[in-house]
Amino acid sequence: MTKTLQLPSRLASLSLAIGLFGAALLSGCAAERPKLGWIDSSRLAAAASEPGQWFTSGRDAGGTYFSPLTGISDANVGQLGFAWDYKLGTYRGLQATPIVVGGVMVFSGNWGKVYALDAATGKEHWTYDPQVNGQLGRSACCDVVSRGLAVWHGRVYTVALDGKLSALDLKTGKPVWQTETITDKSLAYTVTGAPQIAGGVVVVGSSGADIKARGYVAGYDLETGKEKWRSFVVPRNPALGPQETPELEKALGTWSRETNWKNGGGGTVWDGMAYDAEHNLLYVGTGNGAEYNAHQRSPGGGDNQHLASILALNADTGKLVWAFQTVPGEHWDYTATQKFILADLTIDGRPRKVIMQAPKNGFFYVLDRVTGEFLSAKNYAYVNWTKGLDPKTGRPIPNPEMADYTGDARLVYPGMQGGHNWQPMAYSPKTGLVYIPAVEAGMVYIDAARRPIGSVTGTFDAHGVFSQDYAPEAFKTFYGNLPGIDVLLKKAGLAKAPPAFGVLRAWDPVRQKLVWEQVMTSFWDGGVLATAGNLVIRGDARGRLVAYAADSGKLLHQIDVGTSIMAAPMTYEIGGVQYVAVLAGSGGAGGAGFPPYSAAYKYGNEGRLVVFRLGGGAVPKPALYVDRAYPDTVAQFGTPQQIAGGGLLFARNCGACHAQARGIYPDLTRSPVITDAATFRTVVLEGALVPNGMARFDDVLKPDDAEAIRAYLVSLPRQENPPPTN
Repeated sequence: MTKTLQLPSRLASLSLAIGLFGAALLSGCAAERPKLGWIDSSRLAAAASEPGQWFTSGRDAGGTYFSPLTGISDANVGQLGFAWDYKLGTYRGLQATPIVVGGVMVFSGNWGKVYALDAATGKEHWTYDPQVNGQLGRSACCDVVSRGLAVWHGRVYTVALDGKLSALDLKTGKPVWQTETITDKSLAYTVTGAPQIAGGVVVVGSSGADIKARGYVAGYDLETGKEKWRSFVVPRNPALGPQETPELEKALGTWSRETNWKNGGGGTVWDGMAYDAEHNLLYVGTGNGAEYNAHQRSPGGGDNQHLASILALNADTGKLVWAFQTVPGEHWDYTATQKFILADLTIDGRPRKVIMQAPKNGFFYVLDRVTGEFLSAKNYAYVNWTKGLDPKTGRPIPNPEMADYTGDARLVYPGMQGGHNWQPMAYSPKTGLVYIPAVEAGMVYIDAARRPIGSVTGTFDAHGVFSQDYAPEAFKTFYGNLPGIDVLLKKAGLAKAPPAFGVLRAWDPVRQKLVWEQVMTSFWDGGVLATAGNLVIRGDARGRLVAYAADSGKLLHQIDVGTSIMAAPMTYEIGGVQYVAVLAGSGGAGGAGFPPYSAAYKYGNEGRLVVFRLGGGAVPKPALYVDRAYPDTVAQFGTPQQIAGGGLLFARNCGACHAQARGIYPDLTRSPVITDAATFRTVVLEGALVPNGMARFDDVLKPDDAEAIRAYLVSLPRQENPPPTN
């Protein structure tokens, strides 16, 4: 297993040059399923026989994001245009893919709000607001997003950011039952992933390992909401008593006796679940460690099971059946929470039931989904954190000289954003290819606890690692005072600083080989839809919906939407008309700041659902965004020492959200809240804007700290952003 991606010669030279950085239920089903939205196991298993529906976030039980529809194809996609849109009234990240059944479209938005529309016209049926406390936004590492919901037996199963699980009547939007899924409010749990239907339960995980959490998944009775089981991912502090299960007792042996348990260990299941009804197996992907730094988390080493793992659980009991760890001793925020695809493939002449995943660590895995047997893996992105994988077991071969940042800083590939993040990939049984929204970017990792960085500005994560995507602009901004960058480049085998970029890759999962790729401008673009019309469709940060030929990668058509896109598109059919729909709105970990080329920078970030059809027209764009004027009533104040201290406080407490000139969070240098101390204190310390999602910080900041931050903000140079262009 080599550590560099093997590409066809033409693409290899390009890569190296670019750098390493129906309006009612179908008549045949109506008699059997008279209730609106009646999806059940038999209907889901036969999803291919109802191509006009989109039953789950990934359309089918395998989560393929593939549609059998052919009305829109490579022959006529150039005629695709605007049908209708729907504005959500939000300006934060939108990551969900809608579900369409029986002519009704349902999807989730910020904080876990739910929307139900007529799928043919966009007319609103109802909305549901879970009324989440805005203070919780501070615990959400990567925006107040939701990645979807589930529809089953005429109900919508949805979970809000605060962990409240609700079963809503699909017809009315009224709650049938509600239950709390977060049992320990002392930890930093939030929920941003979609619930998963698995047999007789709906399963929910959580986010939070980036701050403080112990990962788990829990199954709730579909009819009553009663918790039937709860399965923890990692062991708990043994000082608290025996582990909950024998499997956790066994896993405890892979953690050091000196483990720092104060942050919970991590391993949260914030996305990436699937269910195999034939074998009654629930698959969950687990997250990073808490702390990130394995040497601080588990001094003395150890695999730290079951961080960064693929787990198969019995859906009736939550008991572990098998486990495969992608990154033993997880050290780089390499989550394995990316969405799974279940498929039947012929490998070495033998039919295999497989589970496929392209997690953050840069390798594409194919496992036997019944037994957990490692079948194959190869890197789909540039990798230097490991020398390769053992071909029999899939276990990584350590490469500490390149990737262990415990002593000196290291430039590691992939970076913390991963070779592939949460954006869904798609699998086409017609071409046999998986379409991966990949990322080529490294990151400088520094153990800030052992090597203080002094006055270098940037963002410290909750566990003492200072890091930023490695690109020339980021280096100039964040690493101006960091010595030895030439040494880091040399260690990484690079002659100069490479830019970060995204790339759509068509991957053969049987041969573990790249077939074609399309290089993107941004590394934070949208998820992928594949169709039987020989199409791959994806949105991007520039605000374009782009269609490629699924077999060759040829660019076929692009539509200027005017809103940045992260979510995966979907497609459905009503009354003989095929539609394509996508949620548009930037945000999340990589979309909080708007680069000048993005639609969000040019037009703002008002979230909307945009729907397309053949023969449609141009998409109406929002008005060009105009920056708020700088406050003109505030004069500089504070000593140089106070201003410098305010800068460090801002970097540690505010910069992760408010460091961007244009982004999903306000530019505080332009905000009227900095005009006087009382107003600033009311917002920052007293929570005046908590209902708007701006949390209070009086638990970590004192009045003098707030005033120092205000002095720092006032001291910053006032530079007008260049006007956006069409």
